[in-house]
Parts: sequence; C-alpha cells; structure tokens
Amino acid sequence: MPRVGSEPAILFYDGHCGLCHRTVKFVLKRDRSGKRFRFAPLQGSTFQERVPAERRPGLPESMVVLTGEGALLVRSRAVFYILGQVGGGWRILGRVLGVIPRALADAAYDRIAGSRYRVFGRREELCPVTDPTLRARFDP
Repeated sequence: MPRVGSEPAILFYDGHCGLCHRTVKFVLKRDRSGKRFRFAPLQGSTFQERVPAERRPGLPESMVVLTGEGALLVRSRAVFYILGQVGGGWRILGRVLGVIPRALADAAYDRIAGSRYRVFGRREELCPVTDPTLRARFDP
C-alpha cells in the first residue's frame, strides 16, 4: 500500500502495445479508488517531464513505474510492484514471484516484451479505450 500522503505511482506504458493496454485496464479495474496509480504513455510529455533525460537511456520501451517516492522501477520489478499495489491474491503472487532471481525474472520479462506486438498487436492510439470517467487518471 502506498504511504499516507504519498503521490500515486505513475505507470508509463507503451501507448502502441496491446499487452500494455491490457495491463493498464487490469490495474484500472483493481485500483478503483484511483489512489495508487496514474497512467501516461512513454511517448508522452509526462514521461519527458517526470523522468530526467539522463535516466531514460536503457529503459524498456514497454512499461516503467515511477513510484510516489520517486523510485524508477523497470521490467520484473515494475510488474511485482504493480501486483503488490493492486492487492488481494495479486499481492501474494507478486511476493511469490519476487523470490525469482532478478536476472531470471527480467529475462522472462524481456522475452514477453520482445514478442508483445506480434502476440498482442500494435495500436495507433496512445490511451487505452476506457470509460470517460477514468480518463482523468491519464496524463499526456
């Protein structure tokens, strides 16, 4: 759970990736209060403003989480953080998966991310199609 008074994490996602869009919808469905996550495409101005240029090289082009405390999480660590924040059985799954050595978990993440367009498709829109009331949780 986020600390009381902390900013929500920002889930930066590849706005053209079908898997990333599904991930955003997964999080939206489980973070009903909207206090844990905001969303912005990696291709957008929010990413440029919130992630310093010197930290951008080497970041994955699929998904990055900026926590409310300012930590930048990538690959498997971003996924495990998301699972922990959405809670319930997903939190338990995140903890169980978190015992996998980082190199192994990141290799699995990279393999999935490398085939995401082929398996899940490529989209032209940067924001997942969502209910208009949820649009306020998206930044450019």
